[in-house]
Amino acid sequence: QVQLVETGGRLVQPGGSLRLSCEASGLTFSSAFMGWFRQAPGTEREFVARIDSDGESTIYEHSVKGRFTISRDNPKNTVFLEMNGLKPEDTAVYFCAAGVGIVPAGLFLTPRGFTYWGQGTQVTVSS
Repeated sequence: QVQLVETGGRLVQPGGSLRLSCEASGLTFSSAFMGWFRQAPGTEREFVARIDSDGESTIYEHSVKGRFTISRDNPKNTVFLEMNGLKPEDTAVYFCAAGVGIVPAGLFLTPRGFTYWGQGTQVTVSS
């Protein structure tokens, strides 16, 4: 059984920083591509960042590029999201996701392009 467990979400002031972690179990982590998504109330789940299985390639949503960094530690089965310069509009539940194999190009950065999901961790940016 695959499990993804996110930690690190909390209340932070605008301009602050947070580091989210997601520990995976039940899958061959070093073969999985990983992603972070977020969902604010009343909105659809949106793509934030993606990293390939060996950590060599990353992709970011435009609004977080330059502020967020996705990374992974394969021996520890963990993926991270370092968030700097946080803004109120970054407030959302952040979800970790994993997938394996080949994904159609049109689904590459969408929730349908990932198979396994964590339960989410709340990030609130407010003064």
